[in-house]
Amino acid sequence: MEPNLPLRDIHLPDPISGWPPAPGWWLLLFGVPILSALLAWLWRFVRRKTVKKLALAELESIVQSETDARAKVQQLAILLRRISLSVYPREEVASLVGEQWLAFLDGPLDDNRFSAGAGRLLIEAPYRREVQADLDALFALCREWVKHLPKSGQASAKPSSPIRFKIAARNEKNQL
Repeated sequence: MEPNLPLRDIHLPDPISGWPPAPGWWLLLFGVPILSALLAWLWRFVRRKTVKKLALAELESIVQSETDARAKVQQLAILLRRISLSVYPREEVASLVGEQWLAFLDGPLDDNRFSAGAGRLLIEAPYRREVQADLDALFALCREWVKHLPKSGQASAKPSSPIRFKIAARNEKNQL
């Protein structure tokens, strides 16, 4: 005899819904793109070749080259001009020659080692037959100048006023 109980047959649970996803899926959804973007930025940051790094590498290649002293000084003058044009605004750098150029190079160092020191060789060497000078001091001065260059984006504000002031002061001195 079968009792007439109000029992239901065995039933399965409701199917698992896809929404809301489990925490691991949320982490995967947001974490992987953020992590990949962070790694890409870090890779570019580590591998970035800044003007300073490239300039110091090229300066060392000039130092190690087997050319004569006059050619080294000419290559160094060209390198300093290229560096300046890439860091500072073109309007401030492109037209500078002679004493004004040396005064501009004195700007980041806050002294006059280009105008009154080893840096004078940059404007005097092209007019000499043989260059008999301490090139090591000139190379050391140029290395220090490159290391004192401003970061990108900061170059336009800082050097213009002190350098123009130094140039104007020297011009007034020369006229007296």
